[in-house]
Amino acid sequence: MIRVLVRTAFFAALCAVVGPAYAQGSLQLASDVFVEREIAKPDGTKAKLLEEPKTVVPGDQLVFVVRYKNVGTATASNFVVTNPMPRAVRFDGTADGAELVSVDGGKNWGALATLRIAQSNVSDRAATSADVTHLKWNFNQPLSAGAEGKLIFRGVVR
Repeated sequence: MIRVLVRTAFFAALCAVVGPAYAQGSLQLASDVFVEREIAKPDGTKAKLLEEPKTVVPGDQLVFVVRYKNVGTATASNFVVTNPMPRAVRFDGTADGAELVSVDGGKNWGALATLRIAQSNVSDRAATSADVTHLKWNFNQPLSAGAEGKLIFRGVVR
């Protein structure tokens, strides 16, 4: 079985980028990644557990959490959080469905269902979750001083 050491690769890739509010120093970000494991409980039922991904193998389910907080004294507004997908991970959805995705390294954005992949000598094909290279959330609603939230997305180790 192939074992992949993830600490450096995933945390390096999990560096979210923020737009205008961050440039003013008012938005703080923190990122975590967890591997989802299924465990048997003493009563025979199963439960899902999130744990630190010391090692992962192809097929492991990952949960990425990007926490944001307005640490400034004024309301933050109209900011964007952008996060690259690690190359070793296939995108598997978000908790809110409010994201835009890119399948070309962040050049173009849209809902996954609307994006196409250009192929040489054949017609374009619909983009799939395996093609996603970046995620982006646009925050058009104000975020009060001290307010915080989190963005959650999932992936599967390739």
